Amino acid sequence: MGNSISILQANTLELHYWVNDNSHVIDAFVQNKCEKELLDILSEIANNLAVSISIETMPLADGGVRRWFKIVSQVENKKALITIALITAIATGIIVTPITSTIDAIMQNAIELIFEDKELKELQKENLKLDIELKNIELLRKQKIQNKLEKKRSNFYAELDKGKNITQISLGAQNNNHQTIIPETFVLKNNFQSFIITSYDLEPEIIEGAVIEIISPVLKKGDYKWRGIFNGESLSFNMKSNEFKTLVQTGSIEFTNGSSIRCLLRINKRIDSNGEEKITEYDILRVDEYFKSTQPIETPEGKKYRQTKEAEKLQGKLFEM
Repeated sequence: MGNSISILQANTLELHYWVNDNSHVIDAFVQNKCEKELLDILSEIANNLAVSISIETMPLADGGVRRWFKIVSQVENKKALITIALITAIATGIIVTPITSTIDAIMQNAIELIFEDKELKELQKENLKLDIELKNIELLRKQKIQNKLEKKRSNFYAELDKGKNITQISLGAQNNNHQTIIPETFVLKNNFQSFIITSYDLEPEIIEGAVIEIISPVLKKGDYKWRGIFNGESLSFNMKSNEFKTLVQTGSIEFTNGSSIRCLLRINKRIDSNGEEKITEYDILRVDEYFKSTQPIETPEGKKYRQTKEAEKLQGKLFEM
């Protein structure tokens, strides 16, 4: 890379599909779906950096199938120049880095690449305000955003893997004159699986002391869902506490209008095909108390849990002495 070429000029992704039959042809459905995922990645990064962009394509070229995607800011200033370069660098890094590396690490590498650039340092010397807003970069580091980007990358390679004559892809970044800014990185077809997520289940959210108003308890044996209200929202949930189910089904506990329970709640989540985090199920793992009118009544399993926690706390204090 020559001294006159700066990372800040990076604004175009070159995606190259390499094929094994010298036909310069790939399945149109595979190409369309892959490029949709790539465009979604670019849009997601731009949206979370609070920058409005358009993406321009250029004619196909020989040598396999080559595609260019030019990122254009809706405003023209130094900050936009830097942000477009950052989007380009992050997107390139995400696409060619397997799932063994975190999205956060990829973003950090891109940010360091931008801020190490000589041209940027010269601009800073001129006291130009070049604040790629840290709050927006931090938004990109939120787990929900990273999950979405990972899923989009996974979709990209899952579709690529369907291309029977595709042997590899390469991705790099260029400037307006098609000069190389970020060299091509190659990914062989036998490595595509390293980019594909096989499980979309997320770590469940565990809430201690969740209070749920019971709308519809299950009074008969069987795998039926209860209904209740949690944080103002109606939900269906699985009562996983067999002890509490038995107390209800034998009539030891009766529910009236407005009855509530205090419990250990597990919220199960997964990533859908669009990379969005979705709740799949609510599970009640333990019921500590139920309320008769406004009076809390401790359940046997709640009492056992409380006594265990108190004993652990006491033991911890003894060790501190």
